[in-house]
Amino acid sequence: MRYAQLVMGPAGSGKSTYCSNLVKHAEDSRKVINVVNIDPAAEYFDYEPLADIRELIHVDDAMEDEDMKFGPNGGLVFCMEYLLENSDWLKEQLGEDVDDDYILFDCPGQIELYTHMQTIRQLTDLLKNWNFNICAVFLVDAQFMVDGPKFLSGTMAALSVMVNLELPHVNILTKMDLLSKSARSKLDNYLDPDPQYLLTDIEACHSKWGRNHHRLSEAIGRIIEDFSLVRFIPLDLRDDENVADVLMTIDNILQYGEDADVKTKDFEYPDENDREDSFS
Repeated sequence: MRYAQLVMGPAGSGKSTYCSNLVKHAEDSRKVINVVNIDPAAEYFDYEPLADIRELIHVDDAMEDEDMKFGPNGGLVFCMEYLLENSDWLKEQLGEDVDDDYILFDCPGQIELYTHMQTIRQLTDLLKNWNFNICAVFLVDAQFMVDGPKFLSGTMAALSVMVNLELPHVNILTKMDLLSKSARSKLDNYLDPDPQYLLTDIEACHSKWGRNHHRLSEAIGRIIEDFSLVRFIPLDLRDDENVADVLMTIDNILQYGEDADVKTKDFEYPDENDREDSFS
């Protein structure tokens, strides 16, 4: 069995930084985690990828084509569809089916690919056929989630991804280290959502939309709480213990290492003659 995290999220959510930090954390723990970049628009990352979609197709290839004339979003969608049509390339790059392989797939920052399009779901079906256990990891910038309306919006986006992909799923709040103390204190009230608190915060914004759609906001908040549909795990990449806890949570979901043989050490009983000599 091979294991994979599908690392997703809006642009600027810190997907590549998350991947590179997990690779370093694994090295310190004497583990090996590889990363596959499937973002055809990536400009920079500080990990050495096992495979890079830009060697197959770059978003500029689609945007500069005189016949297609795609924009940035259309170009990204075309590149992902092109990857699926050339899945043999990806399979070759992933190499032989080696037990306990652990791979992070660094996905594009176009949220439509996850919320309602089928491209990423088709990719996960391929990976399952290639003997991968997969966990979807959805990243959201914590700075985006520090008031009621934005938190509700981010929660609904995460829920859309969960429903669309139908995979074991973890939602992570990144960039916690960039929050001020007051923002962090406010965010703590959202990590275990209280619909009444959210509604109070939404009403405090004094927006006409919030007043007119109060009952809708209340219904959404209660659905989220009553069915425990969406929960977020805060992540501070400066805190090694926090990183280890997040990785352990995902590993448990993936059942990573459960098939590994228990390491034992043979115990040698002392020879009877030696024991007699020691007492003489």
